[in-house]
Amino acid sequence: MDAFVDLLLAEAKLWTFDRRDLTPRTIFFGGGTPSLLPAASMQRLIVGLKDRFDLSQLEEWTIEINPATADLDYLKMLRAEGVDRLSFGAQSFDRDELKTLERHHDPADVENSIAMARQAGFQRLNVDLIYAIPNQTLESWRRSLDRALLLQIDHLSCYGLTYESNTPMTVRKRLGQFTPSTDELELQMYKQARDSLAAAGIEWYEISNYARAGQECRHNLIYWTGGNYIGLGPSAASHVDGHRFKNLPHLREWEQAVPTGQLPVVEHELLSPGQRISERILLQLRLRCGIDLNTLEIDADERAAWVERITPLARKRLISITPTHVHLLDAGLAVADAVALELAGSF
Repeated sequence: MDAFVDLLLAEAKLWTFDRRDLTPRTIFFGGGTPSLLPAASMQRLIVGLKDRFDLSQLEEWTIEINPATADLDYLKMLRAEGVDRLSFGAQSFDRDELKTLERHHDPADVENSIAMARQAGFQRLNVDLIYAIPNQTLESWRRSLDRALLLQIDHLSCYGLTYESNTPMTVRKRLGQFTPSTDELELQMYKQARDSLAAAGIEWYEISNYARAGQECRHNLIYWTGGNYIGLGPSAASHVDGHRFKNLPHLREWEQAVPTGQLPVVEHELLSPGQRISERILLQLRLRCGIDLNTLEIDADERAAWVERITPLARKRLISITPTHVHLLDAGLAVADAVALELAGSF
């Protein structure tokens, strides 16, 4: 793990060789279980990033925490070093559902972790939940939502279970070891989340994310609005001014590449103007505020022609079109991916 931290810091330094003006506004440690790093290693990583980047404009620093391994001293160290937001992967408050997901914590671990986080001085907290788990019912999903609301946190992420290729869940599905949730039940669960959380004053601001006013995840908003970001580590993705990068996915290859002094990139793409517009549409449509027409980098005639092409979707009450924005209506949320492809397909 110490060698891994060394390489992360070496990769970070590669980004600063010809750009001394990097001033991140947000940092997010995720994409796995970063809290597995021992406290000393994590602290060294945090301090090393402070040495390599100008963090004078930093607005938010999030770290994902496994509820099964949360430790008060560890959390106190994170807070003392400037981390101000934690995300806990609860996934469910039902033991059988956690077993199906192969998660090795107890529901009580989540409540204990939140209590420790507050004791350590954290105020901005998130809990991740998953729905459409095999054998999950609408009632058990409602109970998980209720347990999460009892934590009195200001941000929740609720994701429908997806079956990624080459994962144990996908293999078990292919072998017929369980029956996945129906699309109808998944939609009911999505609506249940939206209604239950809204009743508690926690509104959706992105299709899978809910927050009280002012508590949105600022880091993820950068992704959804097409901003610039740098990713460090195996498989990490980056986007800088229309250039999209993806790091080598395998740990050993990434380890061998970093010491060469070159960014460990396996894919690099310069997006065309049309691709940038399409990508912005796909991402911004996920937001409650929708697509900001002023960010599409098209002239007035192109905008008028595009609005005319998508007007049939408005007539079907799937989207709303205003002089400045296009956003999903309730019926459109149920088929958001199809609507997004229709909107973006014109570029």
